[in-house]
Amino acid sequence: MNTIQLLKTLVETESPSHDKAAVDRVGAIVAEEARKLGAQVEVIPNSRTGDHILSKWGSGEGGILLLCHMDTVFPLGTIQRIPYREEGDRIFGPGTLDMKAGIVIALAAVESAQRSGLNRPVTLLCTSDEEIGSHTSRAHIEALAKESALVLVLEGGLIDGSLKTWRKGVGGFTVKVNGRAAHAGGEHQMGRNAIEEMAHQVIAIQQLTDYSKQTTLNVGVIQGGTVTNVIPEECTVRVDVRVMQPGEWERIEAAMQNLKPVLDGTRVEATGRLNRPPMPFDETMKTTFEKARGIAAKIGVELKSGGSGGGSDANFVAPLGVPLLDGLGAIGEGYHSEREYIFAESLEQRVQLVSTLLRDW
Repeated sequence: MNTIQLLKTLVETESPSHDKAAVDRVGAIVAEEARKLGAQVEVIPNSRTGDHILSKWGSGEGGILLLCHMDTVFPLGTIQRIPYREEGDRIFGPGTLDMKAGIVIALAAVESAQRSGLNRPVTLLCTSDEEIGSHTSRAHIEALAKESALVLVLEGGLIDGSLKTWRKGVGGFTVKVNGRAAHAGGEHQMGRNAIEEMAHQVIAIQQLTDYSKQTTLNVGVIQGGTVTNVIPEECTVRVDVRVMQPGEWERIEAAMQNLKPVLDGTRVEATGRLNRPPMPFDETMKTTFEKARGIAAKIGVELKSGGSGGGSDANFVAPLGVPLLDGLGAIGEGYHSEREYIFAESLEQRVQLVSTLLRDW
């Protein structure tokens, strides 16, 4: 398999999450490559986003599940402004790191493991909606993980090559304030300014952050008002929440539901949920990482452990108690930005690592 050529093809086949036809074009490429390697391929229909692609090699117990996603955050046409390019030791392009390279590594690792004696079942699930919450793929991820002896997630590794052995949980809230509209000049005193009330709420919400517990809240979007000479009747904010420790989501949820208006005549309502549960560095993760480190050492690779405040589909697997490793994809920087790149040599390095784990676990 020509990994560089396949990566170029996947990057140039743009696949924003909300464009089903675009993601399905990537799915068709992935399915064809998997079939070339002898996989039984199932296209899981999905009307909301792209179809999910499930590829299986072998059958029976003790299998390993590889998780990748095909969607990206970049809209169609980005490739015209930011073309795929190879410069020195780096490969640039929208979605290169997150995570077209992970798909390439997964397929190439299976091929490599087959050549060296793969004697266990392997399943590769490539999903279509990771970047927008994995709402249609979560059930498939959890069901397949429960049947597996090990789950490997091909998200990009940390810049120093470390695997991601912990991740924060990810949730969010929408907070809406209702006030009373009035003429800003003639009846100012009759109005109840929803934006003013929301200013009080924003401060209260931000203060729920607790760095000592790795809990953060970020009011990232605010909308309110119509024109300057009308007292605004409504204001809405959207809040990002990240939690790591047990009980922190419950604390935040209770506080958000208990928000009280400061100004008479206004009303506050908060709705939200935890989308991805935390992935802690617990005993299962420690044991899994140590075993992987021992296997990697046999091929001269020194594995390191790290973590991320961001979420991935690994967050859904962690609560199941299934052995899990994340960050096995390419190494690079610039996630979700025009600077996104991978180090070219990390492609083959990760192929070797993942194929060894598939063979020797």
